[in-house]
Amino acid sequence: MPELWIADFSSPWWFVPVTILGACVGSFLNVVIHRLPRGLSVNQPKRSFCPHCQKDIAWYHNIPLLSWLLLRARCASCQTKIPFRYWLVECLTAALFALAWHFHDVRIAPLLFLWIALAVAVAFIDAEHQIIPIHLTAAGSVIALAYAAWQPGLLDLFAPRDPQDLWWHGPVDAGLGWVVGFFSLWAVVLLGKWAFGKKSVKFDQAVDWELREPKTDEESLVFHCDGEDIPWPDLFYRASDQLILECPKILLDGKKVDGGRLIIREGELVMPAGEVIALEKIRALSGQTTLAIIPREAMGMGDPHLLGMIGAFLGAPAVLFTIAMSSFYAIIAAVLGRIGFGKALPFGPFLLLAALTWILGGWRWVHVYLDWTFGLANP
Repeated sequence: MPELWIADFSSPWWFVPVTILGACVGSFLNVVIHRLPRGLSVNQPKRSFCPHCQKDIAWYHNIPLLSWLLLRARCASCQTKIPFRYWLVECLTAALFALAWHFHDVRIAPLLFLWIALAVAVAFIDAEHQIIPIHLTAAGSVIALAYAAWQPGLLDLFAPRDPQDLWWHGPVDAGLGWVVGFFSLWAVVLLGKWAFGKKSVKFDQAVDWELREPKTDEESLVFHCDGEDIPWPDLFYRASDQLILECPKILLDGKKVDGGRLIIREGELVMPAGEVIALEKIRALSGQTTLAIIPREAMGMGDPHLLGMIGAFLGAPAVLFTIAMSSFYAIIAAVLGRIGFGKALPFGPFLLLAALTWILGGWRWVHVYLDWTFGLANP
């Protein structure tokens, strides 16, 4: 009987197809990163196209890593500059696939590849648009729970499990990781809303403000005040949120009305006299204000869902490490970038960077720390 051939996955030659696969996945992720936040279909059109001239990109101009370099970062049709982000995503995904293949068992490589793809897409979308697509994190969480029934290796980095454990122990650990991840940041969101839920800005003299209509279907209504633009979704995260303005002057559809305290909600206005007007019935609204009380969030709800996904993939111990390391990374970035406390800082990329640190050996740091401090780590 002929011997069954088994692939030797320890061969260094496997890094070549793995890296190529990573670059190709990165090319697809560029499509996701560009289209998803803009409400465009990832499947239609199927061919990649130039966002500027709308012409399809030929296959030989769409080779991962190489085309961007050979075309000198310009569209072959209209010569519009192609952002560096496109090449960076392909290069980063390829490198992370290779690192995952090097550091971990082949049985958990498919799950790691999926995690990397989700992480790269979410990180770049959050960095550019400050939104985290919850349907991506939800899909990742479900797949992680299912995969844990067959191969819970990623959950076992910190504390290897007993080989005799039943199959359902893996999904239970993944579910616990999701619960710890989601609810830990959910509590931060609630506490942040309580502590920092309103920003009161008082002006020495009245300043102009107005509601600006979106220029395209992809944009939202904007509150413009004293040179600053705040998108509508950032103002009204919850149904109870409201924008309060003390207005000596109010212009409603171009007509001057009595001034006073104006309350703006997501879909309606409460005029100083108490009249409630649906926002959809208003053509224009502007005026002057001396005091603005602006609703704000310490953190969006996308971050708890993201940390829940991280917990489902990596387990509860990784969640605690991720929270600590992501906070450290965010502080360093804020200091180096000189980002003020009033400016929004997307937290998703730091959560993912911290989780990646855990995957690439951060769990060993925890072992060393526990062993050095308490003598608690495994030998």
